[in-house]
Amino acid sequence: MTTSTNETMTSVPQSDLEGAAHALEKGGIILFPADTQWCLGCDAGNEEAIRRLLQILKHPDAGEAEILVVSVEQLKTLAPQLHPRLETLLYYHQRPLGVMVNEVKRLPAVACHPLRQATLRIVRDPFCQQLLQAFPRPIFSVAAGFPGLPSPVSFGSISSEIIEACEHVVRYRQLERNIGKPIVVVGLNEDESELVFIRNQQD
Repeated sequence: MTTSTNETMTSVPQSDLEGAAHALEKGGIILFPADTQWCLGCDAGNEEAIRRLLQILKHPDAGEAEILVVSVEQLKTLAPQLHPRLETLLYYHQRPLGVMVNEVKRLPAVACHPLRQATLRIVRDPFCQQLLQAFPRPIFSVAAGFPGLPSPVSFGSISSEIIEACEHVVRYRQLERNIGKPIVVVGLNEDESELVFIRNQQD
């Protein structure tokens, strides 16, 4: 039976979910399609896994990372003092949106930007949503490309060196040429009176 394009994009293979969740539970690294591009991910609470992920991608620190969550409620376990402006934006913004938050909780220092900042994002992609239900902890995520190279918006653009370093490679969406538009990252200005658009980026 022929599957429509829409069904192909929204039907998530159970084996992919189970394999990815199992790898994360064991402290492994997964290669997966996030909302707008391919990423490497690991348990955001596992310091050893985060260090290995950054080493694979040749990143010196977590400055390019995002912490993926499935809901505002889960996000607020990491940022209990989330500013009301950011919380309102998260509830109503329809495109993938990252928020830069100060003084995050329950994450190892290696998972954060300097001064305990982190970019947190509620996922929109069906696979990511279901994965964060199967593995109900935040995921540390970095674009699956080496620094200075184009963003990996398709599976075919990912280095074999990166693919071979992962414990689980997700099959879902591998045939798509471009899986989404760049996300927006926002924060607050110094006195927390105004929203600041920090950057537009691919995951």
